[in-house]
Amino acid sequence: MTGDPIVQRGLYYDELEVGARYVHRPGRTATEADNVLFSTLTMNTQALHLDAAYSESRPFGQRLMNSMWTLSTMVGASVSQLTQGTLVAQLGMTDISFPAPLFHGDTLYTETEVVEKRLSKSRPGQGIVTLRHTGRNQHGEVVGVATRTALMWCAPSTEESPGGVT
Repeated sequence: MTGDPIVQRGLYYDELEVGARYVHRPGRTATEADNVLFSTLTMNTQALHLDAAYSESRPFGQRLMNSMWTLSTMVGASVSQLTQGTLVAQLGMTDISFPAPLFHGDTLYTETEVVEKRLSKSRPGQGIVTLRHTGRNQHGEVVGVATRTALMWCAPSTEESPGGVT
């Protein structure tokens, strides 16, 4: 075999363009096990996630997926394509909303738009990128939106070791 190995990674600050939209695939079908495990691991005992009989009497008529699972899965869907090995740190999240419910059996599809970017004034070789994640169910209904600010590595110079950031 010849040539250098190709390491899967996200995109460096320099490779991200404002206005670019990344469609993350495959989608993720939400299961009852996902909901119960995530809710209990995070000590969220909300009956709307765990109690089928109670939830049947509520406005949606069934259990809702934990919205924090939805948010986490939306962000997670973007990692391999955008931030794997190129993220320094997540700086914050804003404008989080869940305009429609996600239920067991629904499939969550996520896309990310690069909203803004600027080089860091205090951290050479790093830049701040604002990303807007949008999650839709299999019917195209928006079930989650979040704006995330991330500190990203700039592309390594050719003098640095192969593979750049570890």
